[in-house]
Amino acid sequence: MADKPQKPGAVDVLRGARAQLSELIGMPAESVSSFERADNGWQLRIEVLELARVPDTMSLLASYEVELDAQGELTGYRRLHRYERGRADKNN
Repeated sequence: MADKPQKPGAVDVLRGARAQLSELIGMPAESVSSFERADNGWQLRIEVLELARVPDTMSLLASYEVELDAQGELTGYRRLHRYERGRADKNN
């Protein structure tokens, strides 16, 4: 009897999602701001450094919604919005 493939744990999914998104878009993923299990995998929001500026508080970041399958493979992403690092979110 064959063993079921082991599903990755949350930490492995987070690390893998950041690495996969960075490789696809060519920009560094800085942090994961939300993370949840979805029907067929995982859904995350990842903050990405899109343009480094001096001072760092003026750098441009973007928030990406990322979808992964149950094994942690990226199946889709989209940029939700861009913002300066030093600015507070207007919705808070």
